[in-house]
Amino acid sequence: GPAIDAAAPVAAPPTHRPSRQRSLQRIAVIVLVCVAINLVGRGVVLLLDLPLHLDMTGTAVSAILLGPWWGALVGVATNTSGVLLSGVSSLPFALVNVTGALVWGYGVRRFAMGRSIPRFFSLNVICATACSVVAVPIVYLLDDTLRHASTTSTDHLVAITHLVLVSTFVSNLVISIFDKSISGFAALAIVESRTPVSSPEPGAGPGRKTSSEHLDPHSEPHS
Repeated sequence: GPAIDAAAPVAAPPTHRPSRQRSLQRIAVIVLVCVAINLVGRGVVLLLDLPLHLDMTGTAVSAILLGPWWGALVGVATNTSGVLLSGVSSLPFALVNVTGALVWGYGVRRFAMGRSIPRFFSLNVICATACSVVAVPIVYLLDDTLRHASTTSTDHLVAITHLVLVSTFVSNLVISIFDKSISGFAALAIVESRTPVSSPEPGAGPGRKTSSEHLDPHSEPHS
């Protein structure tokens, strides 16, 4: 047979580093934009003294588009940066933002709750409930340092029920359902309007569905 030249160059195995680097750069941009969206929403609420929060739209976008733990990162970054707008009382509410990220992210990406409007609305209600469960103890402990339009409704309920904790939870939950529905559907519109970006999350293989496929009502749910 033909002789093999030992000095011949050996072809280097293909590398995916440039592609992965570009993906990470795009993810970093999305994370920063999502934090900015949250802060703008929070700024509008403070400016207009609205009985809402509007600081989790970016959290929902990143959780659905990239994954729940990327959304959690956006949530923590939002509340850390939010100290500039709301003071140090913003910090403990990072737990609420993280909770929302995990519910939205896993709800859409793992349990396919973005496959129809009713299912996604149900997910927003679940998200609102989970966030209220986490938020109410924080609100209760920081009551003297918080200033938010929702405290008015809480005061009215306390006058009726004489139960501070129950009144705080009920008023927080009602507002949270409206707030998370607005944020959730705004996030859904943003996600559906752009090209999906795959996330290099641990355990994500080449067969992992993109966010668009999870939101597609004709796609199979991710197991």
